[in-house]
Amino acid sequence: IESACYGKHLLLRLKNKDRTFTLHSHLRMDGSWRMFAPGDRWAARPAHTIRVVLRTDDAVAVGYHLHELSLVRTSDESLLTRHLGPDLLGPNWDPQEAVRRLQMHDDTAIAEALLDQRNLAGIGNLYKAEALFVHRTWPWTPVSEVEDLPGLVTLAQKQLAANRGRWTQSTTGSLLKGETTFVYGRRGRPCRRCGTAIRVSERGDRITYWCPACQPESVTTPS
Repeated sequence: IESACYGKHLLLRLKNKDRTFTLHSHLRMDGSWRMFAPGDRWAARPAHTIRVVLRTDDAVAVGYHLHELSLVRTSDESLLTRHLGPDLLGPNWDPQEAVRRLQMHDDTAIAEALLDQRNLAGIGNLYKAEALFVHRTWPWTPVSEVEDLPGLVTLAQKQLAANRGRWTQSTTGSLLKGETTFVYGRRGRPCRRCGTAIRVSERGDRITYWCPACQPESVTTPS
């Protein structure tokens, strides 16, 4: 019938006679859905990574390396997302609620708190790094010490919204190869703002990119 998403969770709504179901999947870093015409060879990924195939008269959708795959009645769809915070790209985006949830973890590093989908749904590692850079915030600043936390949340939402519906994600305004990010994926390269070498750390579960000059420790002056 239709597709929808909540944060990083993809919801495919299907109909079988008079009943509707929702197929839920999470792509994480390596999952993908690919579309093929009927009869085409499925050559996008190795066959052993296929987890589900959907067919219509006009197209075939193949899900590769999908995570958290489940099928529920559409009437029970909320059970899949009720643990998540406000969806940054959703129609009912609530920045005040997102800030409130973040503030409940006042001793948590802001980089970690932004990735916790229970606080706000949709920020991944790229947007975490890019929002913190533009906001001039050291990634390991405790949430309670972040200056203008609502401004940071608004900034992250604007970055995601600016990239809605396009394959190439850019936070710099350029879609040229090698020019799409300020710090993410740019280890050792000069900061676009000050020229200092971009650093990377593997603290916690995810790597973090930042500029030590623009985002100095314990200094959180927003731009």
